[in-house]
Amino acid sequence: MAMQTHFKRYFLAGLILWAPLSITIWVITWVFDLLDSVLPVALRSEVLFGVHIPGFGVLVVVLFILVTGFLAANLIGQKLVDLWEGLMRRIPLVRSIYSSVKQVSDTILAPNGQAFRQAVLVQYPRHGAWTIAFLTGSPAPDVATLLPTECVSVYVPTTPNPTSGFFLMMPKTEVIELSIGVDAALKYVVSMGTVPPQATKQKPPNN
Repeated sequence: MAMQTHFKRYFLAGLILWAPLSITIWVITWVFDLLDSVLPVALRSEVLFGVHIPGFGVLVVVLFILVTGFLAANLIGQKLVDLWEGLMRRIPLVRSIYSSVKQVSDTILAPNGQAFRQAVLVQYPRHGAWTIAFLTGSPAPDVATLLPTECVSVYVPTTPNPTSGFFLMMPKTEVIELSIGVDAALKYVVSMGTVPPQATKQKPPNN
């Protein structure tokens, strides 16, 4: 019985040690293989160098993004981007998808954007139940005029997959700003509360 207990203890200790590393390696390998597979045949390492180079697709994609970003940052590139976006908006089916995705990406990725810049604590899905959320801005003016009090827009992520969640407009006085960073808050959500953030000091509700 003692041997079985020790075996279980050592096995779990080893599993805890190797599971995160194994999953990390698996995810990185999957991303590398995915990017390698989407490259045009002419740009694959097998064609260019005669040998498969792991991660070559990632390098090509990163360089492509850097080059296109550099071109889009100058005046001529901005005009080309405007022409491209104008073309996308003229295609019926593509127009709705492209516009929606671009609005989300501009909001989240823009350096001066306000999305996911602040972790907050809110009561959801009922009064007395608390969860982590993220400020995403303020309600649209047409919506704000219909609300009974001053509200803020928040995104409540699901766990362990924070890419899905709920968009809520809540009274500003019921939203508590947290001093922890967005990354720490996301880890807290993804880990289902098992990885607490380093800083837990919180600000009082906004008045």
